[in-house]
Amino acid sequence: MNLAWKDIRYSPARFLLTVFGVAFLMTAVIGMAGLYRGIVDDALLVVNRIGADLWVVQGGRAGPFAEGSAIPSQVDRRVEGVAGVGEVRRFTQFSQQFDFEGRPRRATITGLDFPKDDGAWIDLVAGRHLGRGHYEAIADASTGLALGDQVRLGLDRFTVVGLTTQMVDSAGDGLLFVTINDAVAIAQRRTSEEVLLARARRGDQRVVSGEPSVAQDSKIAAVLVELAPAADPAAVRAAVERWGDVSILSAEQQRDLLLNARLWKLRVQILAFTVLVVVITCIVVSLIIYTMTIEKLHQIALLKLIGARNSVIVAMIGQQAAMIGAFGFALAVAVSAVIFPFFPRRIVITPVDLGLLLCIDAAICAVGSWVGVARALKVNAREVLS
Repeated sequence: MNLAWKDIRYSPARFLLTVFGVAFLMTAVIGMAGLYRGIVDDALLVVNRIGADLWVVQGGRAGPFAEGSAIPSQVDRRVEGVAGVGEVRRFTQFSQQFDFEGRPRRATITGLDFPKDDGAWIDLVAGRHLGRGHYEAIADASTGLALGDQVRLGLDRFTVVGLTTQMVDSAGDGLLFVTINDAVAIAQRRTSEEVLLARARRGDQRVVSGEPSVAQDSKIAAVLVELAPAADPAAVRAAVERWGDVSILSAEQQRDLLLNARLWKLRVQILAFTVLVVVITCIVVSLIIYTMTIEKLHQIALLKLIGARNSVIVAMIGQQAAMIGAFGFALAVAVSAVIFPFFPRRIVITPVDLGLLLCIDAAICAVGSWVGVARALKVNAREVLS
């Protein structure tokens, strides 16, 4: 006879409420772990997919993701002449706010060195990759743009020719891909009032259309390098670093800078909250099992009086805790699959993480059952007569 199942059938409402409580606590744990994975994946998305072996950035800086970077626009030609370099591409990325259909939107403009890079490495759900050198864009769905939409960026209007999903930066802003020349033009856009005021300060009232009002730094953030077959990365890096005005980083260094510099505090904070929720879950389950045990002290004493072994009582409490943990975790996984796709940030749940969380859930239930078992074993059979 399964005493745990008999006890659950005797009080199903209490068992279900307990399962729901544990399920929602475990949903929070799954969500925090998935948020951590999602932030890491989003931060490394461009570095992992764009296919660059080396990144040439501004000298003394760890750009272009962990720190600002601006290099002369002709650096790519210099890099092309280095022995061992196969292909180079210019790259830039910056945040931009714009209006669309009367509402403010925000996106991260990413410049692709067309025609060398037409965005073929971007997974599209609709449309096509860039086909012209100007006024075309590939947008992530999170920007609120759809295929065929026209949006004004800077002084020009761009047509969305391709649509992708889950392409965001480390801050969660959707990526908007345009050609590198268009990206530079968008970044250098100046209002007419700014031009007039700048001319007045210089004592020059002439206004030249399109001329910037202040000296402009280069808006090229980096040069992406793909090495030739059998090239020596160390030799290429040494040759470029001798120039003195630029730095060169490997793709692995870019990943390390993103995770252990820019996102370090955020990662630690998410992990700290995850541990906190796990501890709270453990305390709640222990209190629930302990309370359920206290309510059955008379029955436990009666079992001992009729000769039941301690192993029978331990099994009953352990089985109850296991059922609560198993049903609660299953419900948490189901709830996570339903609600997390609607969250503003991407929640990445991997089978490995679910397996680890299942082990944590089992450990929590084991601790909770141990608290109940410790109290049950102290019951004296004579207490049933009191």
